[in-house]
Amino acid sequence: MSQPSTPLGRPRMPAPGAAAPELRIARLRSHARRLFWSALVLIATAGATAYFYDNLPAPYENWMLLTTAGALVLLLVVIPFFFWLSRTWTITTRRVIERSGPFGANRREISHVRGYAIQLRRGILQRMWGAGTLTLSNGVEPALRLKNVPNAVLVHETLVDQVEVNQILAHRDAQTFGSGSVGP
Repeated sequence: MSQPSTPLGRPRMPAPGAAAPELRIARLRSHARRLFWSALVLIATAGATAYFYDNLPAPYENWMLLTTAGALVLLLVVIPFFFWLSRTWTITTRRVIERSGPFGANRREISHVRGYAIQLRRGILQRMWGAGTLTLSNGVEPALRLKNVPNAVLVHETLVDQVEVNQILAHRDAQTFGSGSVGP
């Protein structure tokens, strides 16, 4: 289900003072190219295990071969995959949420309404893959770094738009309800 939009393609703004629902814009993980070496180890281990199985002189060496292959896959493939899988960034219409650790144990948020500076850094390899590192800093809390985000330029533009829209809504609501004004 999509929201009705204005002719410029942005969603309609809620009425002043009305609670706007928080909608998820994107859920991101770091670029999957980080798992390149893990995939290479998995392919090499599978190939070497298949080649050497039953070609070793003693039968107990097959057991040792399978144990070594299993340990390599666990340490160099499965564990890095779970580390990669355990860190997510969620961008909503109100905030950016970082979850990291097993089962989302660590969580950080930064609100669009408060505003923040957005810095985009892209190395040569990141440019080739369309990735980048975004640093969100509001000057009060430690900076939130989104490392190796895919489609970094699009994510940067989305964050800029969300900060702008949220600050416009907050300013409009403050003006509508006369923040700080004293009645007669």
